[in-house]
Amino acid sequence: MSTTIAPPDPAPAPAPGRNSWKSDLAPYARPDVRKSVLDLLTSVVPYIAGFVAMYLLLDVSYLLTLLLAIPTAGFLLRTYIVFHDCAHGNFLPTKRANHVVGVFTSLLVYTPFAAWRHSHAMHHASAGDLDRRGDGDVWTMTVAEWETASRGKRLEYRLSRSPWIMMTLGPFVALVIQPRRWKSTDRPRIQNSVKITNVALLVGVTALCVLMGPLAFFAVQVPLVVLAGGAGIWLFFVQHQYEDAYWENTDSWDYAEAALKGSSYLKLPKVLQYFSGNIGLHHVHHLSSKVPNYHLQAAHDNTTLFREVPVLTLGTALKAMRLKLWCEDRKRLVTWREAAAGATA
Repeated sequence: MSTTIAPPDPAPAPAPGRNSWKSDLAPYARPDVRKSVLDLLTSVVPYIAGFVAMYLLLDVSYLLTLLLAIPTAGFLLRTYIVFHDCAHGNFLPTKRANHVVGVFTSLLVYTPFAAWRHSHAMHHASAGDLDRRGDGDVWTMTVAEWETASRGKRLEYRLSRSPWIMMTLGPFVALVIQPRRWKSTDRPRIQNSVKITNVALLVGVTALCVLMGPLAFFAVQVPLVVLAGGAGIWLFFVQHQYEDAYWENTDSWDYAEAALKGSSYLKLPKVLQYFSGNIGLHHVHHLSSKVPNYHLQAAHDNTTLFREVPVLTLGTALKAMRLKLWCEDRKRLVTWREAAAGATA
């Protein structure tokens, strides 16, 4: 696999009066090898151990296998955060080390490293920009777009925003189907990332099916995909989809404002924060993607700028799933009912 490194995240343009954020976050934007190793020992290692234990429990009780799937899926989610940090080049001190660990963890999370890194960099460069939607983000239509959309487009959009679809079919689309595809217009490096990952996964999955038996493999892997994938989709959704989220047209879009107003601080219970690798501190991550996951909490706690960011609790984050469309008149996300009421007002 190519070791070519994607261009760095675009240089941000901080809003007036907020020019100190770079220096404020600089102490946290440095990898700590000891903490990185600890991250690996508390994500990849227990995930693999949990996978093996689930397989061994198949001969005892499938119910016990499913119960063990819950913490094992949590460790898979933590593994995804390691993969995510490697894509940003913040997990380890060198590009090559981040690439090696990133490619290894990419096989565990079924996602091509270089292709995802590119897509995610585009997401960071355009999050909250109404004119640049569609690059690595959640599909979001405006009320005006919805009102003029065809029946087929409306049905497609409704299904994509359905919590039931997101939590059931969504994990398989996000982890199993979508990452296997590439566009003919993609750069050769991106296409090769997908193709090589697909071949590696085919070999790996085939080997596991031979070793474990295909039924046993899927009996273990499918619950993990559903649980970890569903949690990941929900986290990604609520990080930018809440009532007063930030959306602006390109001419008035601002990088720092998008990070501070359009990326939520999801204040989770400690155990959920642990398994989600601190990614709920998304405002810190979007302002400086060079801060590794294990420094996000300290960066938030010790930076005055973050005292004004939007805070979501577990309850308000679950309610945010009701929001469907961006209303440009009201400058907020609205429900289907609110959109319909506005159209008839």
